[in-house]
Amino acid sequence: MRHLPTRTTSRRVVGALATALLCTTGLTAPEALAAPAPTEAPASPALADGLALTPPMGFNNWNSTHCRAEFNETMVKGIADLFVEKGLKDAGYQYVNLDDCWALPSRDADGKLVPDPVRFPNGIKAVADYIHAKGLKLGIYTSAGTKTCDSVGFPGALGHEYSDARQFADWGVDYLKYDNCNNQGVDAKLRYTTMRDALKATGRPIVYSLCEWGENKPWEWASDVGHLWRTTGDISDNWGSMLSILKQNLPLAPHAGPGHWNDPDMLEVGNGGMTDTEYRSHFSMWSVMAAPLLIGSDLRKASPATFDILDNKEVIAVDQDPLGRQGTVLSSAGGRWVVAKEMKDGSRTVALFNETGSAQHIATTTAAVGLPAAHGYTLRDLWQHRSYNTAGAISATVPAHGTVLVRVSADRHWAKNPPAVELGLDGSPLVESGKPVSLTSAVTDLGRTPARYVSVALSGPTGWKVAAASPTTAGTVRTGHSLRTKWRVTAPEGTAAGSYGLTLRATYRSPTGIRTESVLPLTVSVVVAPPSGVSYLGDLPWLSTTNGFGPVERNTSNGESAAGDGHPITLGGVVYARGLGAHAPSAIEYYTGKRCRTVTADVGVDDEKGAKGTVAFEIWADGALVASTGVLTNAMPAQPVSADVTGAQVVRLVVTDGGDGVDSDHADWADARLTC
Repeated sequence: MRHLPTRTTSRRVVGALATALLCTTGLTAPEALAAPAPTEAPASPALADGLALTPPMGFNNWNSTHCRAEFNETMVKGIADLFVEKGLKDAGYQYVNLDDCWALPSRDADGKLVPDPVRFPNGIKAVADYIHAKGLKLGIYTSAGTKTCDSVGFPGALGHEYSDARQFADWGVDYLKYDNCNNQGVDAKLRYTTMRDALKATGRPIVYSLCEWGENKPWEWASDVGHLWRTTGDISDNWGSMLSILKQNLPLAPHAGPGHWNDPDMLEVGNGGMTDTEYRSHFSMWSVMAAPLLIGSDLRKASPATFDILDNKEVIAVDQDPLGRQGTVLSSAGGRWVVAKEMKDGSRTVALFNETGSAQHIATTTAAVGLPAAHGYTLRDLWQHRSYNTAGAISATVPAHGTVLVRVSADRHWAKNPPAVELGLDGSPLVESGKPVSLTSAVTDLGRTPARYVSVALSGPTGWKVAAASPTTAGTVRTGHSLRTKWRVTAPEGTAAGSYGLTLRATYRSPTGIRTESVLPLTVSVVVAPPSGVSYLGDLPWLSTTNGFGPVERNTSNGESAAGDGHPITLGGVVYARGLGAHAPSAIEYYTGKRCRTVTADVGVDDEKGAKGTVAFEIWADGALVASTGVLTNAMPAQPVSADVTGAQVVRLVVTDGGDGVDSDHADWADARLTC
């Protein structure tokens, strides 16, 4: 969806225990909704044209350039060059796709589309020829309406399907993204089927992508219309948006397969709105979902970390597995997701995905993911590129917003690998300066074989006191057992509030003598107790925020995607000088240190979106729901909400979408106050 920034999808970062990957070697570093039950799969697709037998991989410029002038022939050719130079072509990326704004706003006298001579001075065919000469393919964009989605109003294909399809074929186009704006209310099936027939009439093989936003449930009818269909609105480059889209797409697994794919929108990896940990989760989960992998960042500016993510061939192999199964949700309690994908060779790829803002222990078993009984299994960590043996446990301490992605098989050669070992650290990650906290580390053997000569160490920043209060070594740790060590950690008096790193490190040997080092980077937060009396939450430091669109704003409304673009908080015509401006789905956490009593606010949908928006407000205290409003609309006046948070260490303010999807859900916590 283009230029509809308030029709957004669902960010949350708590400075808590972070980055921990399953049995790594030399690593550096609101409650989940249960996934709805999947519906029945449709019949086999009728297209049967041999196209898109695995999810399309390539590039689309929109997420990095939108309609800005930097989108031009030079950029497109540069992306194609980088596909070859950086090995992305060899990794499977092949489509270089143009999005909106490539044409002039008006057709020519013959009703033909005209490429913008400033952006594409040599025309589209010349670009296609350049891309084809590199062994790649060209994609293009238009809309199933009278105009495309950009506000300039470039010509859409409604009523011009056969003429436009013929132009695309003559230019050498290999992929069409067909959007949904300005559709004049014409039935979606009719609009998209007409373009299908027009493309077919050209005689050129063109992959057909239906960008219908999931409004008419295309997964139920489009398997014989297109090769892929969007299941959601547009993605944005933030955690909340990615998470919301992920949750919408996961239940649709039965509808995906070779030649017909669920499309949860393009990749944001490398655009800067998420951390590398979050981008690895994004890439991992899109691959487990057998989603199209269309790079949305300008590779000319990409960091080595971005290329490392996009070029992970072991993860790409999960996405491109010829069996074509989309991963299915096995569990999601508490934001701890287990998603398993059946592979053609009989193995299972398992994503242990942590949507929460603190490190979480996430576990399943080989039996639960569908593997046959065996004496031992080989477990391959697809981000660390290391293999281990497991007795059947698939388990990890997963960082905040992280994903551990493993491929597990009943392999008779499992014993050649060292045992999988999980590191973990129990205890509160919230530290007040000068006050010691107690933490307990665990080194747990998940393997069929024992871990021998196990040693563990915990270190912190310079000046911090970290002391072991129990043994740090063990001669042998057997399958299912742990070396547990107690630690006292003290941040120096006067340490500023913020996130600080600890490192848990373990070494061990396998029975075959292989020495393995496992490193778990952690994050703890130094916090400051709130002041006594009544404070406005808009003036207090928060622990973390996640927001469906743009950042949470202090003392203004949400506005749009940029920081600081909000307006005075206004509910039902009443203007409030203080509060918090959010956008569903949202969560804002505060450290209250068991010192506070009540949270109060007037809440509702901000007037800035007119009549749009439906939300619900919740207040949580240490994981317990203590107040909620039910669904509120823009037509309703501000509603008072109050909660008793006595004894809570952390208070969380949550906004949900009201159960009808995220559309202009600008939510205000007006005059939000904390009494301590």
